[in-house]
Amino acid sequence: MAIYEEISSNIRKSYLLLFFFFVIIVLLGYALGTLYGNPSFGLTLAFIISFFYTLFSYFAGDSVILRMNGAQEASKQHFPHLVNTVEGLAIAGGLPTPKIYVIDDTAINAFATGRDPKHASITVTTGCLQRLKRDELEGVLGHEMSHIKNYDVRYMMLVVMLVGITLLLSDIFLRSMWYGAGRRDSRGNAGALFIVIGLVLAILSPIVVRLVQLAISRRREFLADASGALLTRYPSGLANALKKIRDDKEPLVEAADRSSAHLYIENPLAKVRERRVNLWSTHPDINERINRLEKM
Repeated sequence: MAIYEEISSNIRKSYLLLFFFFVIIVLLGYALGTLYGNPSFGLTLAFIISFFYTLFSYFAGDSVILRMNGAQEASKQHFPHLVNTVEGLAIAGGLPTPKIYVIDDTAINAFATGRDPKHASITVTTGCLQRLKRDELEGVLGHEMSHIKNYDVRYMMLVVMLVGITLLLSDIFLRSMWYGAGRRDSRGNAGALFIVIGLVLAILSPIVVRLVQLAISRRREFLADASGALLTRYPSGLANALKKIRDDKEPLVEAADRSSAHLYIENPLAKVRERRVNLWSTHPDINERINRLEKM
């Protein structure tokens, strides 16, 4: 029952996060407009940027991620076991079968993306297919299927979109300050206050939103581990797969980058995996994840 309560909690937090970013974006837009002597201009600009950025990311963001990571769609003819396993897990989870992709890379890794269970995909590396046992591969796929079932794919896409908008507006504001927009004639105490607020937000919000993004990512990995174990009814499968990922001497996924690293089941950029997790980690400690699964 705790898992289902956690899923419901995640949905509620999605709305709170949306409101949090909305306030930051409005304040940045208003401060930018005040900088130019026209607050409505800043709000309009923030709205236009947010609208088109969100529209593009929501409907095309997953396709961009797949292309950037070199993913190729997997056919049943070439990957029958992979496709059959995903189809079986989809039936067990009461979900539509997601699209399935493969990245040609020796590292053991996988990720899910999309905007909802009807528009989602699961991607695995060839390292997963070649180096994991059947139950271990099923554990990894169950983890990724849980990201889809728990709507983590939509949530993380939402976070990525809002982080991008916030960073863009912050950059515009700071560049405007740098090029002298803020040295125009006086706008009164209220205007000066909003400029100061905007400056503080422009400097601090990229750091804050990045920390929020990473904290959310780490929490959802634990939930996907538990949900995946519930789906497969075999926690040891995923635990053993995580052990192989932890001990992999070549964990780097060549096509991965920082923008998509948080989507993977484990950090695809870490050449040497640190045992201690800090605020800037995209994933929780892999040993802690293994310990939790082994206690289930």
